[in-house]
Amino acid sequence: MVRGRVVLTRVPANVVISPASGGSAFLGATSTSPSSHHVFSLGILEEYKFVCLFIVKIWWMIPRVGKSGSEIPMETQMLLLEVKEESVPGDETTSEPDTGNTFYVLLLPTLDGPFRTSLQGTSSNELQLCLESGDPYVLTSQAFESVFVNSGDNPFELIKDSVKILEKLKGTFSHIETKKIPAHLDWFGWCTWDAFYTEVTPKGIKDGLQSFQEGGCSPKFLIIDDGWQETVNEFHKEDQPLVEGTQFATRLVDIKENSKFKASGSDNSCVDLKEFIKVIKEKYGLKYVYMWHALAGYWGGLSTSSEALKKYNPKIAYLVQSPGNVGNIRDIVVDSLEKYGVGIIDPEKAYDFYNDLHSYLASSGADGVKVDVQNLMETLGSGLGGRVSITRRYQQALDESIARNFKDNNLIACMCHNSDSIYSSKKSATARASEDFMPNEPTFQTLHIASVAFNSLLLGEIVVPDWDMFLSNHSTADFHGAARAIGGCAVYVSDKPGRHDFDILKKLVLPDGSILRARYAGRPTRDCLFQDPVMNGTSLLKIWNVNKLSGVVGVFNCQGAGSWPLKQAAKDVTISESTTKPLSGRVSPLDVEFLEEVAGGDWSGDCAVYAFNSGSLSKVSKNESLEVSLGVLKCEIFTISPIKVFNQNLQFAPIGLLEMYNSGGAVEALNCVVDVKGCSIKIKARGGGRFGAYSSAKPSCCKVDKKEEEFIYNAEDGLLTMELEGECSFKEIEVVY
Repeated sequence: MVRGRVVLTRVPANVVISPASGGSAFLGATSTSPSSHHVFSLGILEEYKFVCLFIVKIWWMIPRVGKSGSEIPMETQMLLLEVKEESVPGDETTSEPDTGNTFYVLLLPTLDGPFRTSLQGTSSNELQLCLESGDPYVLTSQAFESVFVNSGDNPFELIKDSVKILEKLKGTFSHIETKKIPAHLDWFGWCTWDAFYTEVTPKGIKDGLQSFQEGGCSPKFLIIDDGWQETVNEFHKEDQPLVEGTQFATRLVDIKENSKFKASGSDNSCVDLKEFIKVIKEKYGLKYVYMWHALAGYWGGLSTSSEALKKYNPKIAYLVQSPGNVGNIRDIVVDSLEKYGVGIIDPEKAYDFYNDLHSYLASSGADGVKVDVQNLMETLGSGLGGRVSITRRYQQALDESIARNFKDNNLIACMCHNSDSIYSSKKSATARASEDFMPNEPTFQTLHIASVAFNSLLLGEIVVPDWDMFLSNHSTADFHGAARAIGGCAVYVSDKPGRHDFDILKKLVLPDGSILRARYAGRPTRDCLFQDPVMNGTSLLKIWNVNKLSGVVGVFNCQGAGSWPLKQAAKDVTISESTTKPLSGRVSPLDVEFLEEVAGGDWSGDCAVYAFNSGSLSKVSKNESLEVSLGVLKCEIFTISPIKVFNQNLQFAPIGLLEMYNSGGAVEALNCVVDVKGCSIKIKARGGGRFGAYSSAKPSCCKVDKKEEEFIYNAEDGLLTMELEGECSFKEIEVVY
């Protein structure tokens, strides 16, 4: 029972409840016999709307919404319930904001000693707890701190507070607020993956950087993805056809670059990696170069026959997949490695390996690393203390090496969505938040946006979610670009050389290569949390964030262009119906959580709302809303700026750079000076282009850095605009009345 409402019924006698902190508690259970794998019933769950996050295949989470225990998938790692204090939830298609009688219950399966826990439902609406060590020699018959339970009135504060409580109680991970944030996040980037895949070469990289430069939008950080390392497929015999599956068992031979990045094999494009990085930094103005590698060195680990790597004592280990790994979507990489094995680094030598690799890369001019294929460790714990233990050992070794070799915590973690990794994340501060962008999969595009937004509910409290690269000239580039603009994340693309849409890029990137990054992880608005934005045929996805002086809401029509894996469409919803007509919804200042903090204490509740694509400006109170109608794979971004009242009756709200998706990200500060001469509003802003603000009256003049500039004022909607010229440095705008 939580706050007077029964959440679980028919709770078995072996379920144990232990107080945690501040009204929260742990759920656990006991068994009559020890085992490395337990499944306990926690009781019956029904009649509550929920959203959950679950591992759909070994690397990645996706969301699921429903209203009974039978709809909760295996491998669920977060479960959020909507509870009405006086009545059970109503029709799940409603989009009206909740009234004050709603609260939320959060269940977070945790790491309980060497055991990893998850939730799952049964056809009879049982909610089950799955407890597993991943090592047949690591056994238990009891678990007392397996599922953390907490409740609150604000779902976002509830998740944040709960993660912070767990951080203190468990001590195995850190909240994002305590971590050092990598500097690359505030700069535009380019990743080589979709441009070249493993065929990346120095010449290709130079060609790409040159074409960006010629278009006037140069990346400031570069990820040299898979394809630069010295590897071998030991199962592929020369002059023989490739045996399908063995490519995933390819193993690392040396920590140094392969022949493509050496003089002998680079068509005179470079001498070695060090010289290459030096040249591209100097010629193209790159600030950061990151190099890719897998947590195990490479997909198939280390070659056991490599003289250069034998000091790390690699041994061939064969993956052991858990019931959860095979219960949802099986992964071809893992199935192949189960057969061919992984050259696993001796855990005692993990730090030595990472330190040797990273110190070599740092000495070559690299500034950080993207570390991929991390969840593989959960399958390799047998005989090594189990999945939690081996994951933590590798994570600690990685963190230590990053801290020693890359001064700014420059690490992007990837394929690391299992709770073993999440709750072992002490220092890593950014991680990929969904499966890849997949440019050649038209039905994946809407799933990608929705997955990142929902996954960020949990991941955004541990790391800065990374939305992955996209292609600026893709048919869905506007959709993806807008989402990243409000995601609070890095912005980077994977364009092939010469294939760019600079109109899209210049809505994201300032001329100096910096971006207007919002303050938090972009997450679904409260009224979207328990709706399916991909398959219910009626709901638009709204994602909220805040800047220093404004809120922002992106609205996306993700319906009708794809289907969630492992989920059938409702009988009354067809793809053809939802693709032929636009969907309508409403946007309100109330969609932006914590807008009051941005507005300040004297806020009346009125806002100026600027729609990016339509260019319309509206004045609304915080309780009012605007209608928005969008076709499939279309979006709109609303900058919501609280109106301040100066000199008794002058109403003013800065919007920002009107030609940037996240217009309000350009506004840093605002103050007003009132004297006998009149009223002067000063705005600190950065970037160039058309700057806009809402003003209830026409100013007498406008100045930029004390120089008077021309302005346009529209008395009908109050839109005041002027051009900001010159460099991207901070500018002082003065509006005089």
